[in-house]
Amino acid sequence: MTRQNIDILISGGGVAGLAAAIAFGQAGFSVLCVDPSPPVTLREATGADMRSTAFLMPSIELFQEIGLWDRLSPYSAALQIMRIIDAGGAAGEVRQSREFDASDLSENPFGYNLPNWLLRREMMAHIVDLPDVTFLPGVATTQLITRQTEALVALSDGSKWRARLMIGADGRNSATRQALEIPVKTMRYGQKALAFTTTHPIPHQDVSTEVHRSGGPFTMVPLPDQEGLPSSAVIWMEGGAEVARLAALPVQEFEAEMSQRACHVLGPMKRNSQLTIWPIISQIAARMSGQRTALMAEAAHVVPPIGAQGLNMSLADLASLRELAMVAPSDLGSEQMLEQYHKSRHGDIQTRVAGIDTLNRASMVGAPILRDMRAHALGALYSFAPLRKAMMKAGLGLR
Repeated sequence: MTRQNIDILISGGGVAGLAAAIAFGQAGFSVLCVDPSPPVTLREATGADMRSTAFLMPSIELFQEIGLWDRLSPYSAALQIMRIIDAGGAAGEVRQSREFDASDLSENPFGYNLPNWLLRREMMAHIVDLPDVTFLPGVATTQLITRQTEALVALSDGSKWRARLMIGADGRNSATRQALEIPVKTMRYGQKALAFTTTHPIPHQDVSTEVHRSGGPFTMVPLPDQEGLPSSAVIWMEGGAEVARLAALPVQEFEAEMSQRACHVLGPMKRNSQLTIWPIISQIAARMSGQRTALMAEAAHVVPPIGAQGLNMSLADLASLRELAMVAPSDLGSEQMLEQYHKSRHGDIQTRVAGIDTLNRASMVGAPILRDMRAHALGALYSFAPLRKAMMKAGLGLR
C-alpha cells in the first residue's frame, strides 16, 4: 500500500491531542489525529469523562491564539479565588482557611473551568471547520518506525502514513513512548479519585476550594449553573479502599459524607452526575522527544489533580512545540527542533512534578503532628505577601 504524506500525525484524541490538532491545523500544517476510542461527548453517556479542567490564563491565551476560545467561553466558569482549607483536626473541622485572589496579580481571573466531556464535543465541532485537519476516532496507531527524515506510521484501518513529525499524546501508558523506548519514573500513592458534578444551595462565587484533611484533597471547582442551581465539579481523592467504599454508598449516604468532607462550605451538596474513578500517580518520562517524535501531555508527565497543573502543563507543551514549528516550518520534526523542545519543557516539568508530589504527600498525612505542621505551613505561606505572590505566579505559569 502506498504511504500517504502528512506534516503531523497525532496519536491520541483526548483534550490535549485535539487541542494540538487544532493548533497545528490553524498554523497551516496538514494534520491527522487518531484515537482508538471514539470520544464521549454527551454528559449522560456511559464513559463520559466527568472531570473538569481549570484552564489557567496562559492556556486561555493559547486558545485565543488558535481561534478556539470563542467557542468554549460560553460554557466556562471563572476562577477568581483559590481557597485552601485545612480541616485536619480531630473532628475534621476547619482550622485554617486562606483565599488567594487573582486580583493580587492582575485584572484577570486565575482562569476558567470547563467539563472535559464538553471540551471534546466543542473541539470535534471546531475541527470540522479546519480543512487541513482530519480526526479519525476508532483508529489506533499500530506501528511506528522513525528515520532521520520521517516517521513511518501504520494505523489499524490498514492505512500507512509518512509524517514529518509524530506527536505522542496517547496517555500515561503511551504506545508511542514505548516504541521509542523512553523510560518513565512512576510514583504511586495508593490513591484513587472520584470525579463527578454537584449542585448546592450556596453560590460558589467563582471560588475554587481545596479541602485538605487526610487521604488527599477534596476539590470543588466552579461550573456554570445547572438547572437554575449553583454547580461545581468535584475531585475527591482518598485511598483506594476508601474510594471503593464511597462509590458503593447509596446516594443519600454519599451526599451526606460528601457535604461533611466539604466542611459544608457550599451547604448540602447533591450529586447530579455519574461517578468516575481514576487512579492517582505521578509520572515523568526521561525525555520529551525521540527521532521525528515529540511526547506531550500524559505521554510525558502525569500529576495528581492538585493546583490545576495537569492539563495546563500539557498545553504548555503544545505552546512550546507550536512556537518552534512556526518559527521554522521547514525544520518541522528535525533533531534540532525536538532537542529544543525537550530542553524548553523538561526542567519545568521535573520541578512541577516534584512539587505536586510533595503537596500530595502532605495532603495525605494522618498523624496529628504532621497535620499540625501542614496547617502552620499554610498560615506562614499566606501571611508573607511576597512569598504568597511568588508562589501564585509560579503555579500559574506567569513570569
